[in-house]
Amino acid sequence: MADMAAAIISERMQFNSEDASALAKELRVGFDSGKTRSYQWRASQIEALIKLTQNHEEEIVRALYSDLSKPHTEAFVHELAANLSVVLIFVLSLIMAVEEPRRVFDAEAASSLMKELRGTFASGKTRSYEWRVSQLKTFLKLLDDHEQEIVDGLLSDLSKPPLESVVYEIGMLKNSCKVVLKELKHWMKPEKAKTSITTFPSSAEIVSEPLGVVLVISAWNYPFLLSLDPVIGAIAAGNAVVLKPSEIAPATSSLMAKLLGEYMDSSCIRVVEGAVDETSALLQQKWDKIFYTGNGRIGRIVMTAAAKHLTPVVLELGGKSPVVVDSNINLQVASRRIIAGKWGCNNGQACISPDYIITTKDYAPKLVDALKTELEAFYGEHPLESKDLSRIVNSNHFARLTKLLDEDKVSGKIVYGGERNESKLRIAPTLLLDVPRNSMIMNEEIFGPLLPIITVDKLEESFDVINSGTKPLAAYLFTNNKKLKEQFVKTISAGGLVVNDTTLHLAVHTLPFGGVGESGIGAYHGKFSFDAFSHKKAVLYRSFLGDAALRYPPYTNTKLRVMKALIGGGILGIIRALFGWS
Repeated sequence: MADMAAAIISERMQFNSEDASALAKELRVGFDSGKTRSYQWRASQIEALIKLTQNHEEEIVRALYSDLSKPHTEAFVHELAANLSVVLIFVLSLIMAVEEPRRVFDAEAASSLMKELRGTFASGKTRSYEWRVSQLKTFLKLLDDHEQEIVDGLLSDLSKPPLESVVYEIGMLKNSCKVVLKELKHWMKPEKAKTSITTFPSSAEIVSEPLGVVLVISAWNYPFLLSLDPVIGAIAAGNAVVLKPSEIAPATSSLMAKLLGEYMDSSCIRVVEGAVDETSALLQQKWDKIFYTGNGRIGRIVMTAAAKHLTPVVLELGGKSPVVVDSNINLQVASRRIIAGKWGCNNGQACISPDYIITTKDYAPKLVDALKTELEAFYGEHPLESKDLSRIVNSNHFARLTKLLDEDKVSGKIVYGGERNESKLRIAPTLLLDVPRNSMIMNEEIFGPLLPIITVDKLEESFDVINSGTKPLAAYLFTNNKKLKEQFVKTISAGGLVVNDTTLHLAVHTLPFGGVGESGIGAYHGKFSFDAFSHKKAVLYRSFLGDAALRYPPYTNTKLRVMKALIGGGILGIIRALFGWS
């Protein structure tokens, strides 16, 4: 009978050893990410349990009555009021009391860190080719050894699909490392420069030297790529570097701090975790360069702090990246490439994701139909359940996107999607047609899964629409018209342009990646990363031969004529001056 009862219970529960193993594995991943270690997480969960008991008191009382016929008063007094809530509040207080005090990272700690790193840099350790290569090879090993942990961290922070994590974060970092390892010796060599007759006899070269101690402040949307790609450039150029990852992606921030601490040379490469206070403490220091990725509002704060020390900056910002769609195209391919660049890049949470589309009034219905068809093919009829779409990073960004979508002049323009699940931070891919240009969604970077389509009578008008706003980080054109391509490249000022695709210029290491105007300052990727963290030092070599009296007093009219001819650079002019010919 006992065996039969166990079998019945087992069948009823339908939870076997395989299920238990899968559950344990899932929880192990969550624990290994470091998420459960923070005071903030523990407190939030205890507070949630308290709220649960308060919101569902009647259901709990009914369940206790159903299971045990426990009187309502007894259930409330002995289980809810006297036990659960009191215990939970006590546990919360206990956590606050016993939580290991977090080491405060203030201006004093930042100054101490800077002093330590300046000492290491002054020793010359980071300047050698051997040190740079050893760190980059170690970094490659880090990526190989911990690929699954990185994927899990990104899944925890953003529900980022594993394919996106492996290809767009880990894969691109590996590629950056390999490019540097292949080219570094060549990049480090002094570059020969031509000299003129003015300095004859002489030779000249341009020497790339490291700047010193640099700060990298990164973003949350591609937390590994946007944190570590600049660090690769800083190491390649021979600098000591401090990385401040985004606190909005806590699992990846914690993992980066752990892994870089274990693998990299901590006397030269450090990670500082934290939020506003820690970032402010870092910004008070005098760095040799600050590299910031994020939004323009914080970019201005970073630039203001840097200006106090005349510190140069690279600002990788964003903007409203437009897509201009002509009618003489392969519409299916164009639709797929727009979708890949928008929703296939962290569900629109990428600085170069298409922000809005411009097409003609006549062509807009065909474009909308094609996008609908491909979106459904990619993400199904219930995209909120798709595992191929990242979630919105947090409730603040969810509320911001909801506000854009719910504006009176916008909410009626939805032609596809619009579904939301606030508890899971999910917003479905959403198309909007003929959105007013004075709406909120058309006047700030969307940074999410919403894609407005605005229409014009003639496609050439789209260039005026784009140029009427701030310069975007990227701009895209789909056309087979050669003249339109040429006009697009000539007319549109943006960080980067792509014709007949989206976002792919990011993967070409021979192209600079950066903004212009409000979309950013400076560029990186490939050799541009090396250059971003290097000072190009001009060096002129002369011997003691060929010392001309022309440059020394007393000055005469003859010397003046010859010097003017030398500066002019013409041989004939020099001869005429020497002979006194006018």
